[in-house]
Amino acid sequence: MPADAFSAPGRFFRGNLHTHSNRSDGKISPEEVCARYRERGYDFICLSDHFMPKYEYPITDTTAYRTDGFCTILGAECHAPATAAGEQWHILAVGLPLDFPPNLDGETGPQIARRCLDAGAFLAIPHPEWYGLTTEDAASIPGAHAVEIYNHTSQVRQSRGGGAYYLDMLLAGGRRINALACDDAHWLVEGDENRDAFGGWVMVKAERNEPAALVAALKAGHYYATQGPVIETIAVKDGHIEIACSAAAQIIVVGRASRNEAVAGFDLTRARFPLGKFSGSWCRAMVVAQDGKTAWSNPIYL
Repeated sequence: MPADAFSAPGRFFRGNLHTHSNRSDGKISPEEVCARYRERGYDFICLSDHFMPKYEYPITDTTAYRTDGFCTILGAECHAPATAAGEQWHILAVGLPLDFPPNLDGETGPQIARRCLDAGAFLAIPHPEWYGLTTEDAASIPGAHAVEIYNHTSQVRQSRGGGAYYLDMLLAGGRRINALACDDAHWLVEGDENRDAFGGWVMVKAERNEPAALVAALKAGHYYATQGPVIETIAVKDGHIEIACSAAAQIIVVGRASRNEAVAGFDLTRARFPLGKFSGSWCRAMVVAQDGKTAWSNPIYL
């Protein structure tokens, strides 16, 4: 049984799904944001400005910056009160219509999440470590497709960019949800405004580099997340998981609690592990390069 992202038709496209411009609290214009990602070799981005009244509820229109090889998806980072910690909700919605309505009076985080899903968006839970989300928070938005397993800005600016523990707690509780790596760039790091960009992205397997195909592939889980390492393929067959990748220092499979299989070395490009200890549950793969940069698969259910 192959893992879906690697058996799906099409090819992999590189994209960032979470970033900001001066339409909200980013430093540079939407046109410049698109230009920087395009020049770095990205195939697509979603410019997800903060959907808040003080910014006049922007769904930033980036359609003018599309080219034959570069696609933009409309979206936003939506907000409403309040998480279990009393924080304002942050909900990433990729694939919203340009006329998505502003917040309704008294609207809660779960309610705006539902509106985003009803509008056709791919919905993610961003930077859970950064602002201390609980699993109860996640339970209140059951339609979310993914958790940010890595948020580059939160790592660069606060050293709170992780999400793996949060993802695994949800999976251990029976939730089926995927993993996302994003920049969340604001272009605000003094002396190097690119420092919080180009650090985490998704590789989406789709037949076309256009919004509908990319959003459909994201919802189907046909992607993996990475800081740089390449996962060439993952296949499950004959009671084993087989992984092929770019040169790595570690290839790891983890599951519920402490369950894991791993190999370490130099310039590893393949690994094959038995799946017995993960049977009846889930596992996910990671590829770690010599410099510590990581790629993450979505969970595989066994």
